[in-house]
Amino acid sequence: MTDLPAPSSLELLVAADSHGSISAAARALGVAQPSASAALRRLERSLGLELLVRTPRGTRLTDAGRVAAECARGVLDAYATFGSTLAALREVPGTRVRVAASLTIAEYLAPRWLATLAREPRGPREGAAPDVELVVCNSAEVARRVLDDDVTLGFVESPDLVRGLRSTLVAEDELVAVVAPDHAWARRRALGFDELLRGGLVVREEGSGTRAGLERALGRVRQTLPAHLTQLGSTQAVRTAVLHAGAVAVLSRLAVEDDLARGALVALPVPDLDLVRPLRAVWKDGASLSAGARRLVAVAQGQRTAA
Repeated sequence: MTDLPAPSSLELLVAADSHGSISAAARALGVAQPSASAALRRLERSLGLELLVRTPRGTRLTDAGRVAAECARGVLDAYATFGSTLAALREVPGTRVRVAASLTIAEYLAPRWLATLAREPRGPREGAAPDVELVVCNSAEVARRVLDDDVTLGFVESPDLVRGLRSTLVAEDELVAVVAPDHAWARRRALGFDELLRGGLVVREEGSGTRAGLERALGRVRQTLPAHLTQLGSTQAVRTAVLHAGAVAVLSRLAVEDDLARGALVALPVPDLDLVRPLRAVWKDGASLSAGARRLVAVAQGQRTAA
């Protein structure tokens, strides 16, 4: 593979194209013409292309040289963008935080946290609120991304933590069994867990924190999910199955609170199951959170206290 040429050689090539000759390019860049000529010969050898045609009237670019010069302009623009981006990062260190959050947290809590963070009054020492890039995936994937250093901070809703992570509680959530208002169980005052498991239950995919929370609650009463259940990859898909296909599901109260308030869904207590679950911030064991990440965690915990 051909090594990429130095930016100075590309600048000479572009200048020769723009000014029409090596001597004019050398003058424009403030270098001696013999040095410019030697640099362009080295560039030809490194690329394996004839870039220049030397005639009694002077030197001009070949067709290949003109194409290479146009490409070189793009490379030089990219170099300039790279340099300005690094300069900006050096001036404002640690102001960007890449975060992963499980679906329920990303949809119903993280937007509130980020809006609060952006409105926080800050003095000159604290600086502006960090820019947060939010990646949405299930809890198992959040943990993997944190361990792989793909993200700095994660928010999960699964009851068990993967080894290698540290955590802190940021909120609590309740899972709730729900049916549509025209379901046969809609007027029931309570539901047994055995009925729940046999009654057309629809669940999230493996790795989902919502599913893991239900499995943990069932484990406490020595029950497991049936082997053959409809599994769907998002809360919205599960909700649609409940609303329009007569299914029953166990979902976060955060995800269905609007539906419950307007009567689009009905909550069914399952007295034998403890469906309260913790929501946690997680980061890699041994890693130090940046100031921006710590501020985001503090906002999340502050809203839990306020609630």
